[in-house]
Amino acid sequence: MNADIVNALEVLNAGGLILYPTDTIWGIGCDATNEKAVERIFKLKGRDAGKSLIVLLDNENKLERYAKEVPALAYDLIEYSEKPLTIIYSQATNLASNVIHADGSVGIRIPKHPFCQQLIQRFRKPIVSTSANLSGEKSPSNFLDIAQEIIEGVDYVVNFEQDDTSPKTPSTIMKLEPDGKFIFIRR
Repeated sequence: MNADIVNALEVLNAGGLILYPTDTIWGIGCDATNEKAVERIFKLKGRDAGKSLIVLLDNENKLERYAKEVPALAYDLIEYSEKPLTIIYSQATNLASNVIHADGSVGIRIPKHPFCQQLIQRFRKPIVSTSANLSGEKSPSNFLDIAQEIIEGVDYVVNFEQDDTSPKTPSTIMKLEPDGKFIFIRR
């Protein structure tokens, strides 16, 4: 795993794309503060640039660096959620403009996954995590389901967990307003 982290960091620092395992499904990732890298993800996936992307952080203490208003409820939700949870915050900041939704919001998840935790901690910046599939196609449930186009379109493919064929599912997504009101987008 350590060699994967070193190689992935090198690629992320150079503005490249990685294909990596997360606490949910395999993701395509890049520096969430680098607009050109984010643009490459949209192009690789054939995805409409108007669709938002999820950002991963290693620690909930960093939330306020990337969302202007983080309701106190968010910290409880993150701590007690039994499934991976992506929370959409209404006022994103300090991220590439093409990561932020047209309404100014951003979806952020704190993965409980050893590879992601170490990678993000050592990178010291948020990382984009979007499903490793072409736009409109089904999300891969494991590495073997990822299209060759995606594998060939990134700059580095992480070896860690490639042999894990247990089916994975995307995170739960909820939108959390500054006043604490929330709605589920995906369960």
